Amino acid sequence: MKKTAPQSKPPGDLRIYAMLAAGIFASYGAVLRFGFVNYDDPVYIADNPHVRDGVTWSGIGWAFTHSFAGNWFPLTWISHMLDCQFFGLDAGAHHFTNLVLHTASALLLFAVLRRITDARWPSALVAALFALHPLHVESVAWIAERKDVLSTFFWMLTLWCYTRYVARPSLASYAWTLAAFACGLMAKPMAITLPLVLMLLDWWPFARGWKIREKLPFLGLSAAVAVVTYTAHVAGHAVVPFTKIPLTTRVENALVTYAVYIGKMFWPNKLAVFYPYPKGPLAVPAVLAGAGLAGTTLAVAWERRARPYLAVGWLWYLVTLTPVIGLIQAGEQARADRYMYIPMIGLSIMLAWGGREWLRGRPRAAMALAVSACAACAVATFFQVDYWENGVKLFQRAVDVTPENYVARFNLAHDLRETGDVNGAIRELAAAVRIEPGSGVAHDELGQLLGREGRLDEALVQLRQAEILLPANAALHYRIGVLLATAGHSEQAVEELSQAARLDPSNAEIRRNFAVSLAASDRLPEAVAEFRRAAVLQPDDAKLRFNLGLALLNLGQKSEAIQQLQEALRLDPNLADARAALDAAQR
Repeated sequence: MKKTAPQSKPPGDLRIYAMLAAGIFASYGAVLRFGFVNYDDPVYIADNPHVRDGVTWSGIGWAFTHSFAGNWFPLTWISHMLDCQFFGLDAGAHHFTNLVLHTASALLLFAVLRRITDARWPSALVAALFALHPLHVESVAWIAERKDVLSTFFWMLTLWCYTRYVARPSLASYAWTLAAFACGLMAKPMAITLPLVLMLLDWWPFARGWKIREKLPFLGLSAAVAVVTYTAHVAGHAVVPFTKIPLTTRVENALVTYAVYIGKMFWPNKLAVFYPYPKGPLAVPAVLAGAGLAGTTLAVAWERRARPYLAVGWLWYLVTLTPVIGLIQAGEQARADRYMYIPMIGLSIMLAWGGREWLRGRPRAAMALAVSACAACAVATFFQVDYWENGVKLFQRAVDVTPENYVARFNLAHDLRETGDVNGAIRELAAAVRIEPGSGVAHDELGQLLGREGRLDEALVQLRQAEILLPANAALHYRIGVLLATAGHSEQAVEELSQAARLDPSNAEIRRNFAVSLAASDRLPEAVAEFRRAAVLQPDDAKLRFNLGLALLNLGQKSEAIQQLQEALRLDPNLADARAALDAAQR
């Protein structure tokens, strides 16, 4: 009997893989020349010594044993470490890793759907929408969202391993599936809903029953990671208390958000890096959204036997969004584009298989609609990617589409200041404190910028407001004290600097300026005492020794004054003022 060669992938599938990869790089290629943005990127990578130093045993231990910035995702930290190990802080290379992971996930998604449904073109459409939809730009173009693309890669790998397990059950294939899932959890805890998705796939297309016992180890891992994640959020002060956002408001926003995401899938306009929590009433839109969601749920339940893909896709969407829908609020956002990275697959399944049935017998119309949708997504993504080039573009776009956006304006102000546009930064901070008058940080930042521009009275108003909101902030009291001293209000400056020194007694700079203000108020004995305390904290500061020497001279303690001036010159021989003071004292 003649042996036949192993069957390879059909040529059509290979072309689809190639087109998916090409479409992704054509749409996202610009990110390779982008830098880091000042929104989590510095905290996660550029300013994080554990990550910046590359792969080390201590860094790996830190990744697994510590929560940081309110999160626990050790594999994501290690992936950032690997980038730093090989590429340093070359942001383009970090972007490339995100792009590769996104591409791999899209290809795996097509491979899984193609294998388990034997439906080439619906599978290709779902993968293409995942690959090219502008709602996914945030997950791919934001380096700090590595957790999204890495976790999703392991999500898709889990699905692939699971299809092999279903086809040929064995302990080895089950172990590989569980291991891939564990990796996904350690990249981002949003993967906790994957066991429920596996049960949905058991219903359709596998038609093998729910197999709940088989999923118990998966559910156990999900529960453990959920507890760890919540603990990390609490430790990082990321969980918003119910006193700030009541449960009723959260439920209303969740219902509206479910509906908004569906709308954004079909018409992805006015996308922003941050969506502020709505301040107006949500009861009416929440009731309408809830009615729509309930109606859709009843409709897909009615069609569950004739069209099971509708129920699977719809439940995929509802279930995978649950951890980030805002009932347990982590962060101040009302919603985020990145949260649709996995859930949108469910809606795409409904669309692709439903469209195939609706257009059965009209292949040209079906192909035209699918190609048009994918092309429109690719073009929209291409333009959406451009906003991620730098922080000014990113946050200016957010301000343009959501004007009452405190977070966007505050971050835009920071980036404008970094580019030298101080007036623009002042304008944005003024808008930020108007939108969020309870933000002490924004009042403080605005006061500092106004002070640097010589607008002392306006600066003092802002800093005083910040002081009311942040009464125990030593640095704030210090800034107010320096500003008052500059404006000639010596006694008030002494009072503020005294509070700063009390709140932060080990800060030599605060103590030195406190001493200077005491000296300016002719409180020389107290000034000398403060200069001495500062000198203990900072013994190698030549100017501090010089100021102490002058204060001692004015007190008539000439001998010790000469010693301090000599010490100042030893520390800095070029300190001309100290040389002149010493010459005068020695005459």
